[in-house]
Amino acid sequence: MCGIVGVVSHSPVNQLLYDALLLLQHRGQDAAGIATNHSSMFSMFKANGLVRDVFRTRNMRSLQGNTGIGHCRYPTAGSSSEEEAQPFYVNAPFGITLAHNGNLTNQAVLKDELFRNDRRHINTDSDSEVLLNVLAHEIQEAADGYSLDADAVFKAVAAVHRRVRGAYAVVAQIAGHGMLAFRDPFGIRPLCLGINETEQGNEYLVASESVALEGLGFRFVRDIAPGEAVFIDENNQLHERQCAENPSLNPCAFEFVYLARPDSVIDGASVYATRLRMGEYLADKVSKEIPVDEIDVVMPIPDSSRPAAIQLALKLGVEYREGFIKNRYIGRTFIMPGQGMRKKSVRQKLNAISSEFKDKNVLLVDDSIVRGTTSREIVQMAREAGARKVFFASAAPPVLYPNVYGIDMPTRDELIAHGRTTEEVCREITADRVVYQDVDALKRAISDVNPELKNFEASCFDGVYITGDVTPEYLDRQESARHNPKAKDVEDKVRTQLNLNPPVAAE
Repeated sequence: MCGIVGVVSHSPVNQLLYDALLLLQHRGQDAAGIATNHSSMFSMFKANGLVRDVFRTRNMRSLQGNTGIGHCRYPTAGSSSEEEAQPFYVNAPFGITLAHNGNLTNQAVLKDELFRNDRRHINTDSDSEVLLNVLAHEIQEAADGYSLDADAVFKAVAAVHRRVRGAYAVVAQIAGHGMLAFRDPFGIRPLCLGINETEQGNEYLVASESVALEGLGFRFVRDIAPGEAVFIDENNQLHERQCAENPSLNPCAFEFVYLARPDSVIDGASVYATRLRMGEYLADKVSKEIPVDEIDVVMPIPDSSRPAAIQLALKLGVEYREGFIKNRYIGRTFIMPGQGMRKKSVRQKLNAISSEFKDKNVLLVDDSIVRGTTSREIVQMAREAGARKVFFASAAPPVLYPNVYGIDMPTRDELIAHGRTTEEVCREITADRVVYQDVDALKRAISDVNPELKNFEASCFDGVYITGDVTPEYLDRQESARHNPKAKDVEDKVRTQLNLNPPVAAE
């Protein structure tokens, strides 16, 4: 997952971008970067680390200009090297900077096309650099010499949609022309538009989540539609156009489960409200599988499971208590590389209040169970704190399949529920009982909040990859490359031979 932001203002945007990235820090703590545009010249600074640690006063002073984009990253495709921090820059045509949230599923094919046909060199393993160069090539093809108007920009985005597969929400700057934002034709990753009306004219902000708009005083206008592009030109005029043929909205269900902040609204659905509904549906499931009179107390695993746990306790009529205190200076554990580091970080991240556990049958509620490392440690901590029985409920269904659209769950053998029954998962995490949310109930929880949302990208739960190009063979190659870096070259060569049909887009 990543967080992206783009700002067009009448005053310097460096502080605005910094503050926006702080509001989006939950979407990635691996690296951060900002690129601004001043007099058709770009200034950029990026590095590994948290936003507060990456930027110093001298860096901020160098980021001059009234327009800019920002990015905070956790790594999915590629590595976590500083060279792959975003934004990325290419100098032709015009000069373009780009920040991207998502993951391309045909990266290797595109990389080969860029080298053989477009004569463009890719210097990293990042799919964002690939996407930037595809966009740059299509802008060059659409531009009339040195002229580039909104029609040409939208034509280029339509061509990108035809070539690129996967999930992508993008903000980009084109030197001397304006700022561009667009979303993939399936609308998998979120992107929204905000406005600030000033005496000098309108200012615009595009971001991954609405919380970044509200926190900076911008009024939420709407979500950018699947396949749509928004272009704000040098005269501060907003242009918008649907650039894909047959787009469909399929927001990522895991955004609502875990990734997004609860105070955000994604595609018309309040994240907080959807989590409350998840708790209600989970309560129905729990009451069928565990005698309610055996549960003394319901406790959340902070923080994202708290709304679901509160609503679950309320519906069951069981006391709700806080049993774990979270150290907020430890990163998200399922994002951390390596099982050993994740296991060690759990004890640093959470501390049990023994008096809340002693001699009680405790129902722990978490947003999801991914690898199981965190869950197992938490169950053990509850027992060590004096719990008689430890039941474990997941507000999300079993995570059975890898996510290839921008969430770091790449291999099936890392997923505790893959190939195991619920009873086997229960034994693995040493709980007395495990209860999972049903997939249909998760989808209903979101649709209840916004009935217009009918379809979701929920591949990690149901194995349905909506882009149509993810096969078992594709997943095998991805996992082989991840476990054996030397296999990457072989995997790239195989993928370039695949006949993939990208989604059709309008000119």
